[in-house]
Amino acid sequence: MSRLIHPLKFPTGIVAPIILAAVQLNVAAAACIDYGTILRRVGSAPTGTSYDVAVSGTKAYVTAATALEVVDISNPASPVILGSVATPDVAYGVAVSGSYAYVADNASGLQVIDVSNPAAPAIVGSVDTPGMAFSVAVSGTTAYVADGVTGLQVINVSNPVSPSISGSVDTPYSAVDVVVSGTKAYVADYSAPQGALRIIDVSNPSLPSIVGNWATHSALGVAISGTNALIADSFYGEKAIDVTNPASPALIGSATLPGEARGIDVSGSTAYVGDGNYGLQVLNLSFALGSVDTPGGARRVAVSGTYAYVADLSGGLQVIDVSDLVSPPVPGVMDTPGLANGVALSGTVAYLADGSSGIRAIDVSNPASPAFLGTVDTPGTAFGVAVSGNRAYVADEGSGLQVIDVTNPAAPSILGGKDTPGTAWGVAVSGTTAYVADEYEGLQVIDASNAASPSIVGHVDTPGLAYGVALSGTKAYVADWDHGLQVIDVSNPASPAILGSVDTPGLAHAVVVRGTLAYVADGTSGVQVINVANPTFPSIVGSLRTPDEALGVSLVGNDLYVADRSWALQVIDVSHPTSPVIRGNVDTPNFTNAFGVAATGNVVCVASQEGGLVTFPAQCPSTTDIHKPVSSRFHLTASPNPFRAGVDLQFDLESSAHVSVVILDLQGRKVRELVGDEFPAGTHRMTWEGRDDNRSPVGPGIYFARLVTGDGPTQVRKLFKIR
Repeated sequence: MSRLIHPLKFPTGIVAPIILAAVQLNVAAAACIDYGTILRRVGSAPTGTSYDVAVSGTKAYVTAATALEVVDISNPASPVILGSVATPDVAYGVAVSGSYAYVADNASGLQVIDVSNPAAPAIVGSVDTPGMAFSVAVSGTTAYVADGVTGLQVINVSNPVSPSISGSVDTPYSAVDVVVSGTKAYVADYSAPQGALRIIDVSNPSLPSIVGNWATHSALGVAISGTNALIADSFYGEKAIDVTNPASPALIGSATLPGEARGIDVSGSTAYVGDGNYGLQVLNLSFALGSVDTPGGARRVAVSGTYAYVADLSGGLQVIDVSDLVSPPVPGVMDTPGLANGVALSGTVAYLADGSSGIRAIDVSNPASPAFLGTVDTPGTAFGVAVSGNRAYVADEGSGLQVIDVTNPAAPSILGGKDTPGTAWGVAVSGTTAYVADEYEGLQVIDASNAASPSIVGHVDTPGLAYGVALSGTKAYVADWDHGLQVIDVSNPASPAILGSVDTPGLAHAVVVRGTLAYVADGTSGVQVINVANPTFPSIVGSLRTPDEALGVSLVGNDLYVADRSWALQVIDVSHPTSPVIRGNVDTPNFTNAFGVAATGNVVCVASQEGGLVTFPAQCPSTTDIHKPVSSRFHLTASPNPFRAGVDLQFDLESSAHVSVVILDLQGRKVRELVGDEFPAGTHRMTWEGRDDNRSPVGPGIYFARLVTGDGPTQVRKLFKIR
């Protein structure tokens, strides 16, 4: 995480240094978090090695190695590649105007591509440029190409079939990015450690001329916001330059980023920076900061509406929801020597099935800082684990069931074990009876009342591969790979019998059951919600596709936590089983292959094969029904926001109601109760002057105003208090 001091020019002209790292630290240390309020990846498209992206309407245009890819983004959660066209060289930059895409194609100059048929884009014209074309901007019938060592090339594209160079201006270094506003072109001129912003007058396309310069270390990207130019400097991060007087640009703010700033876009007062090492960095020019990692090296960014589209060097097109500007919680990480395959929780201790290194006991009382307690090796490869009382039961590939004494988590010890005929993947326990999902050999029922010598007392073969198992009453529920969910009567452990089954569209990996509903992690088909009230005829009643492969599930209240392979954690609201909704997610590309998950009301533990144990705060309890539409008149507003001395809150009531308005901090703790009384129908206003219940001023940071009307809906508005 970066340490940020971000002096910025506010509308009043005051430059205010603000320490923003505290915002992220508070989120990380929170006892719980609303996963619906954090920046998160919501979708991706496999466009390959991606350098730049432009958005027009419901289409994204991505330069991917030696091609232009056209992507349908009408559903941001599931972008679809519609078509592509190969380019002669490496496609570095792209701009779109009307039915044409303009590609900066390295040594092949500018390529003009007809995209009127997205399924079959076609090159219709081109013009070679003397240098290496890295970036392009289009204004009217003119294209502006950042052409490396030959500077800026101005190209007439009034006839797209036959573009021609109108004029050019040399820049001292290497022009790598360009943006145009009015009669000025702004060029990032790269030559570390002597880069610069070049301001070029293009009012006469035949005779462009440099009219201003601002020296920076290594400018790789540039964007314009009103009279401010924003520079992505790979060494120094983001720079905000006042270009009101082009001949005398002046620095008004900067922000150090954790990695290398590669590209930048701006929307309103918010800058979006592609960080080559740490994904997307979001800088609200008034106050807030957020970030979300991406799988590879983030290059360029395009923002449209509430989504940022990132061209990611190895991850293709990444779609990020930027409707809220809160960073994901910083995960607690306990790296382990093996491949973390499964996890179970008992109180504040997590028991990690760590592959070839056995079972590791980890204190997770502080989710931000898990602490190692003890370990014991198992004969095989630990895949699944369940805890009952002072014993842990391990599904140990190669050695079946292992029973471990965890009375002292700092010194766990194996009591005994029982080999199984198949490959033990998952385990559930009731009393002293263990039920093992034994892959090709179905469900094995093992009596472990004598822990030193457990014995198989019953088994039932399943038609698929038994990978996961859950218990409820006298039923066992087996996630049976390509045969979905199997419901098994275990009222007589010596003679278990399949009662019914339902196939699922994907590959069933894991299952959790509560009441008459089973929730299956179904691989690429996401989560399947299954009604098991009639065990003979279970039926799918709801489903939700997750971004990657759903491999593990855990249920707390109405929050279903899903281990979603490369996306780490999905938090799904299942209060309406027929229509589950993703409440939010947290994405940790550095800790990939999330295989298992266990959660309580305080902590979520993810078993990541390439990260060990990864821990997060739990989802905060919420009285909000996210499925229920909010009345168009029931809308809480806050102004000014950000604020210094006070913020005015306004809401409308269609009818009289009891209203509560409370100010909360990032941890969900009450700061100030503003009102709690009956209000008539109509418009109501109140002011929070930035003080707590003791009338003491609160510090700068992020707060929440929560409005509740009796048994009706809840509205929450994020507030930014600045110095």
